[in-house]
Amino acid sequence: MLKPFHSVSVNPHNGKGELFVLFAGYGQTAPCHEVGPQMLDYYLIHTVESGKGRFSCLGKEYELGPGDTFVIFPGEVVTYASDKRDPWRYRWIGFKGTSADDLLIRLGITAQRPVVHAEGLPRLPVFLRRAERALREAGPACDLQAEGELRLLLAKLASHADVPSRRGEETDAGRQQIDRAVRWLQLQYAQPVTIEQLAQHMGYHRTYLSKLFRQHTGLTPTQFLLKIRMERAKLLMTEGSTIEQIAYSVGFSDPLYFSKQFKKWFGCTPSEYRGKHGRLAYDCSR
Repeated sequence: MLKPFHSVSVNPHNGKGELFVLFAGYGQTAPCHEVGPQMLDYYLIHTVESGKGRFSCLGKEYELGPGDTFVIFPGEVVTYASDKRDPWRYRWIGFKGTSADDLLIRLGITAQRPVVHAEGLPRLPVFLRRAERALREAGPACDLQAEGELRLLLAKLASHADVPSRRGEETDAGRQQIDRAVRWLQLQYAQPVTIEQLAQHMGYHRTYLSKLFRQHTGLTPTQFLLKIRMERAKLLMTEGSTIEQIAYSVGFSDPLYFSKQFKKWFGCTPSEYRGKHGRLAYDCSR
């Protein structure tokens, strides 16, 4: 069995704009190596080079192997682990950007469809390897090189992703609009946003948006936003932030109201939860 290792190269430049790479890396995992549950504030793509493992997101578990790619979206609680007998080796790339969300949705890659089976695309690891090498060499244009490789990777993934077909176009359009709304909430939950603002952003009346949202997610936008905030708050409880800081970090201006909502959601106050669970160590490096 191969010896486990982990290597990552970070972008030395402060990126901004529609798409920019944060870091890229590769590694061989140990048997049963598990990451999570964790929630990130950036996008993270893994492509499996060899071995097997599982990836869990939104209550669904995927069994993955060589050639498979899984995408982690900001604000989603995920877990992934290597196989006991054949632990996977993979490459990954983390990125952000104002157009990242719309780009992935256009390619048919969403939090509800985060896996692409592309066994017939051997060049996928090549793009990731080139991006990592560019960042490792840290040349003056390494950020542009890494971004270029990321775009090539996404273009290749698009040919195998589950892009909605023309059949049932109205249903697909509704699904895509809700995916956009979900992404907006996941990226804006830390701000004092309202569902009225979301409806205005989407170009819908609030009542219609709530109906459409419930049809596709089973929750109203208000319930979904609260779910995101509570799950994020639970993760922050394992860190050194105060209850007040956590409340502000997940979009509440009133810590007392936050505590009441937390108790309704989890059945205990933030202080009680922290007393029971303490600070847990999550591997958020990948």
